[in-house]
Amino acid sequence: MLKQYETVFIATPVLSDQQMKEAVAKYTTLIADNGGEVVYEEDWGLRQLAYPIQHKTSGFYYLIQFQAEPSFVETLETQYYRDERIIRYLTVALDKDAVEYAERRRQNRAKAAAAPAEPVVEEAAPAEPVVEPVFEEAAPAEPAQAEENTEENNA
Repeated sequence: MLKQYETVFIATPVLSDQQMKEAVAKYTTLIADNGGEVVYEEDWGLRQLAYPIQHKTSGFYYLIQFQAEPSFVETLETQYYRDERIIRYLTVALDKDAVEYAERRRQNRAKAAAAPAEPVVEEAAPAEPVVEPVFEEAAPAEPAQAEENTEENNA
């Protein structure tokens, strides 16, 4: 029985676009050759890592959702481990709720990609002038006058 999985791997940032495409093609063909089916792929691009991995601070992230036999996951992760281009990977089995969520997410992304990017124009409300309060500083009393007043009060 085929189960649905989601795998994310991080490739080293020194790869060219062509090398990254070759790495992705290697894993998608590996899935297909072992009786699996790639459901969805998404390139997340070059991102900063939360902490350095193998003295690297960024990496190419790639997501693949696929259906395969449970025994295949071990084969896939062994291939990730042996590939020097891959610095991290994670493969998880999706339950029915996660599968539904992934499907809705794919549909929303497809709608967003299909919709033309129209600039949003907001109606400008008449701007009210900003009135800043003006504070007048009281002139300091003459020191001589202040001393005279205190002497007169003491007498």
